[in-house]
Amino acid sequence: MKIVFAPDSFKGSLSSLEIIDVLNESARRIFEDVATVPVPMADGGEGTIDALIVPAGGTKETVTVTGPMGNPVEAVIGYIHEGKTAVLEMAQASGLFLVPGGKKNPLAATSYGTGELIRRVLDKGIRSIIIGIGGSATNDGGMGAMRALGVRFLDAEGKELEGRGSDLELVRSIDASGLNPAASECSITVICDVSNPLLGKDGATYIYGPQKGVTPDLLDRLDRGMAGYIKVVEGNLNKEIANAPGAGAAGGMGAALMAFLGAELKPGIDVVLDAVGFDGLIDDASFVVTGEGNIDEQSVRFGKVPTGIMKRCTPKKVPVAVISGGMGKGAELFWRDNLGSIMTTVNGIMTLDTAIANSKELLRSGADRMFLLIKIGMGIK
Repeated sequence: MKIVFAPDSFKGSLSSLEIIDVLNESARRIFEDVATVPVPMADGGEGTIDALIVPAGGTKETVTVTGPMGNPVEAVIGYIHEGKTAVLEMAQASGLFLVPGGKKNPLAATSYGTGELIRRVLDKGIRSIIIGIGGSATNDGGMGAMRALGVRFLDAEGKELEGRGSDLELVRSIDASGLNPAASECSITVICDVSNPLLGKDGATYIYGPQKGVTPDLLDRLDRGMAGYIKVVEGNLNKEIANAPGAGAAGGMGAALMAFLGAELKPGIDVVLDAVGFDGLIDDASFVVTGEGNIDEQSVRFGKVPTGIMKRCTPKKVPVAVISGGMGKGAELFWRDNLGSIMTTVNGIMTLDTAIANSKELLRSGADRMFLLIKIGMGIK
């Protein structure tokens, strides 16, 4: 028996690798003869580096960069393809998890540290970059990151702005002459699991701003500021960016990467699956186990990790088992017309904080129950 373990992380509790460790232990307790294949998954947010470097046997480097609120933070860079391709996570430098709950401030947050990560790998001579932009704390239109790469954003008096959310409404001109010259030689693939435009009710500020601390009274101000900012960018670079799918990702980072660096945005799960050669890994698999913190209709509609896995497995008639913290409305869409099912780890009435605090024990229990049911099914005549 061969089982492929390909879970996403359970946000706020367990990483993909931690989940795989528990699944592996459980499977070996319950099945007598089993081979397991670890394939940590991510779709652009936390865990993207591990998802790409573990199957490829890549390496990591830890560097110090500027965090979203201006304080120094340690961030990891991954290297694959014999060090010729760098894998970055925006969350490592500019992530929401780096900001204490009561300290969220989208007016002050900056993506400068993400730009420092890009500059670091460019200075090392690397010209192929994969960057996941999920989980950001910023709503600065990517200004901070581009400023770290040499772009200057100027106000009405010609004074250079720092590149924070509050600066969006102040941008009147741009000087891109100092942009790191290596950027024009670079191929950048952005792993992104959203297709939102930059502006309006479906844009960066209105859809994702509230989770970053954008209060109702700031929504219109920041969106108007973003509109003025992107108008200057489009005029300066002679590009139309605002309505491009994914421009609104990561508080406008998607727009900046496309506009200034010519980056290509791709659905996160597909990039990861292709990079690790997933289709080949499942050719002789008995079944695949994937998962995420909570699975619901949004997971299916927006192509989250379990759905991306299922799309690859269905044509090959490989069954898929999902293990998740919880199930929401519409989760049953996952197995409709597909060979798969879902096992939740939460096994009683409890608060979210309790579930997170006991996530490993709950996962172990859920994994045992899932594998035991599969074993029972294997023996049914």
